[in-house]
Amino acid sequence: MKKTEYKIIGVMSGTSLDGIDLVYVTFKFNETWSFQIINIDTIPYEDSWLEILKDLVLFSESKLEVIDEDYTRYLANKIQDFIVKYDIQDVDAICSHGHTALHQPEKKLTYQIGNLPLLASLLQKTVVCDFRVQDVKLGGQGAPLVPIGDALLFSEYEFCMNLGGFANISTIINNEVIAYDICPVNIVLNYYVKKLGYEYDDGGKIASTGTVNNELLEKLNDLYFYKMPYPKSLGLEWVKSVVIPLIDSYRLDIKDFLRTFVEHIAFQISKEINNKNNASVLVTGGGAYNVFLIDRIKTHTNNHIIIPSKEIIEFKEALIFGFLGVLKLREEINCLKSVTGASHNHSSGNIFRP
Repeated sequence: MKKTEYKIIGVMSGTSLDGIDLVYVTFKFNETWSFQIINIDTIPYEDSWLEILKDLVLFSESKLEVIDEDYTRYLANKIQDFIVKYDIQDVDAICSHGHTALHQPEKKLTYQIGNLPLLASLLQKTVVCDFRVQDVKLGGQGAPLVPIGDALLFSEYEFCMNLGGFANISTIINNEVIAYDICPVNIVLNYYVKKLGYEYDDGGKIASTGTVNNELLEKLNDLYFYKMPYPKSLGLEWVKSVVIPLIDSYRLDIKDFLRTFVEHIAFQISKEINNKNNASVLVTGGGAYNVFLIDRIKTHTNNHIIIPSKEIIEFKEALIFGFLGVLKLREEINCLKSVTGASHNHSSGNIFRP
């Protein structure tokens, strides 16, 4: 008989490099799923790791394997610190996304570091991880993976949208869960604001002082990715090879780059959410704090933009990766073909025991 309650540590590291998100949560099943968040923490990356992680796409396969082991040991230390800090005694599993090094599903390639069996042996706990690889082997995009959690944990919203390194969204169309990446967000905004000496544009204040360059905006909106049907996903490689060179081809002040890209984000997001009328849109991720960006989205839509509690804004992805791990432990579907384009629904991830 399957358990009805699980105590889980969910672990997430996103492309925006904000740090490692950790959440200790209880999941309960009684006809439907519910959750209670107990502890949360974000561990910022040291500068040395930031330098490595931002350039992962440049390393050889052999170098990546070395980084993978180092990162796994680093991750184990951070998770253990979290366990000690909050005196966590009862853990059914640690469920970790790892950190994306390569994501080229069209080449049947996706690689997340930090997902080695070593993690389970160092922590002496069951680990569920590496959720993307199987999906890519089955012809899927390996992303986004969060929508099954949106459907089962946040079903009261018509759209669930995360504004992290990228904007991704999930919704239900014709009784099927549909989800896909919309456009880059913080991965581009942070790249440019760092040239001014800031980690991020607090509240979008700098962007709000800029001017939209309509020619650049038009070229951004005309990029081929936006014409592709879902399922589709984005990676750092595309940003570095396509988006950044396009933006840099214009000689603008940083504030004008930021202002133009905010307008681009708002346009692309509104294009997607305006497919439904009078809909509720749950917004999470660091971009939910970008007041200017949220205001620009609101000007392009009549739908209801809902900003939840800090816990959900910052830790929803870590929470849902914890939930994906629970579904894997139960050998229940946690990856949907309607979302990723895989040949069939499946229960994805590896289970490592100490």
